[in-house]
Amino acid sequence: MAGVAAASAAGKIGSFLSKKPYAPPSWASHLSPAPSQTFSLGHFPTPIHKWNLPNLPSGTEVWIKRDDLSGMQLSGNKVRKLEFLMADAVAQGADCVITVGGIQSNHCRATAVAAKYLNLDCYLILRTSKLLVDKDPGLVGNLLVERLVGAHIDLVSKEEYGKIGSVALADLLKKKLLEEGRKPYVIPVGGSNSLGTWGYIEAIQEIEHQIQISGDVRFDDIVVACGSGGTIAGLALGSKLSSLKANVHAFSVCDDPEYFYAYAQGLIDGLHSGLVSRDLVNIENAKGLGYAMNTAEELKFVKDIAAATGIVLDPVYSGKAVYGMLKDMAANPAKWEGRKILFVHTGGLLGLYDKVDELSSLSGSWRRMDLEESVPRKDGTGKMF
Repeated sequence: MAGVAAASAAGKIGSFLSKKPYAPPSWASHLSPAPSQTFSLGHFPTPIHKWNLPNLPSGTEVWIKRDDLSGMQLSGNKVRKLEFLMADAVAQGADCVITVGGIQSNHCRATAVAAKYLNLDCYLILRTSKLLVDKDPGLVGNLLVERLVGAHIDLVSKEEYGKIGSVALADLLKKKLLEEGRKPYVIPVGGSNSLGTWGYIEAIQEIEHQIQISGDVRFDDIVVACGSGGTIAGLALGSKLSSLKANVHAFSVCDDPEYFYAYAQGLIDGLHSGLVSRDLVNIENAKGLGYAMNTAEELKFVKDIAAATGIVLDPVYSGKAVYGMLKDMAANPAKWEGRKILFVHTGGLLGLYDKVDELSSLSGSWRRMDLEESVPRKDGTGKMF
């Protein structure tokens, strides 16, 4: 009944974009610090349904948690973190937010939209190539939404980003804004700090409720892409502490597993859980050519999965994670046989627009309709004038 009550509350007029008090799940009540409030920014609960992926090991079932459906402009996993981060920004009296990411960052797009929803200005520091850093970044994908909602964009080269780092870059912009009399609030890359981690601790409680309502589904494993660490930290902590007890598998799309074990440990330590990241999550490398870079095989895989199942994966995160998961299943079928797996689709559809040139040769065919000159017109079938 908890899930029904939550759905009823979510359906109440005026509940979306409202601030509400937050109480942690009972199994997470010992974690500290715990947030006291949150903003309703996403459309939750997101659905879970069976996903008929091809070539699965014997008896293996894959289900998919559709966090790509958490809301159009805010879609994806970032909105869950932003519900807590934006509440903290408003509570601290901020009049603007700063965050950092790649040129097609889903997190930066979601932050820009959430900020405008709450009447805050948004400043984005976006990482791009040295060849493009002095040029108009254009209106492709996430950039279109960011610029439509009026986000302020500062470009830095990948070399500058690597030399200075995201924290120092954000601090530099924060200092300038403070000197101008503004009240900035800094959100880290991907919204991945200990406060943002609560977004996916809460998501585990949502999954618990969905299982309770369904009654006949249990998950042995949770699989997800990893790009900044907050999502895997929340899922891993929540799965361990809750009734789920599913094994969490992460496929990293940048850096390497050692980096993310350490980063997730910092987030877990920040909540004083006393737990060890390596005991909670298994992280495998799926970055391929590098962050936001794809082989022709990976892009064909995204196209093939869409054509086979109707699920559109993004090329940067979920596409690489599912690609890595199915490769591992093919190489180690005994590891996955007979297991029920929940894949968390973290969104990122807008990122596909940055790959249209590479996808053009792979996408569906078209033709001009063959019309016979003698076909008579029938009224009532879509007059044009």
